[in-house]
Amino acid sequence: MIYISDFLKGVIYSTLAGLSTLIGIIPLLIFRKHLGEKVIDSLMGMAAGIMLAASAFSLVSPSLEIGGFWRFSVGFLLGAVMVDLMDKFSPHEHFLKGHEGLELQRISKIWLFVIAITIHNFPEGMAVGISGFTPQALNVAIAIGAQNIPEGAATFVALLNAGYSMKTSTIITLLTGIVEVVGGIFGAGLIFASQKLLPYMLAFAAGAMIFVVSDEVIPETHLRGNERLSTYFLVFGFLVMSVLDVLLG
Repeated sequence: MIYISDFLKGVIYSTLAGLSTLIGIIPLLIFRKHLGEKVIDSLMGMAAGIMLAASAFSLVSPSLEIGGFWRFSVGFLLGAVMVDLMDKFSPHEHFLKGHEGLELQRISKIWLFVIAITIHNFPEGMAVGISGFTPQALNVAIAIGAQNIPEGAATFVALLNAGYSMKTSTIITLLTGIVEVVGGIFGAGLIFASQKLLPYMLAFAAGAMIFVVSDEVIPETHLRGNERLSTYFLVFGFLVMSVLDVLLG
């Protein structure tokens, strides 16, 4: 039986994980120094490794255990396809890859960045909110929160490099965390409404996150000649999250 405490746990965990993006920018605000491209790509590579490990151990495994192969397959594929459709048809702007999706001249570039962040981070928030109804809740929250720290720093620096002010860059970075909170509330609300959705939505979140890592995060780290370095940090991030998953049970 699902209790409201599970819903609140999903919301609270997604809020803490989402707002951890601010931890990554605190040193940059204090010392007001820019990170180099190698540092940014390394941080994003580590974030990608953490996301992959969290998806495999804390979303894919419980989905298979609870719902079996077919429910997992349906949810997993739907998650990937949904993010792909959002990426293909929503107008948005990436820091390095440039514009994707529909061309809409009246939308300012800053809002195109916001849309891109939403496509990226909403599934992460959903994953934390949904996991609130499983024993893996803390693992997922720690994983997403941990990867949000380097991701927040990288997002902040990318915005500064794109010409935005310190204040605007801070607000948008905070918004990336708020998007995850909204995703967490949405995901937790779905499972609170119907427990039968749990295996599907765990798989959906995993498919969405893995698609984002492959389609967005890894390619961004390979555009500036730091492929090998970012790959080693991806391996390191996966290793760290794997160890944490064992330690946290």
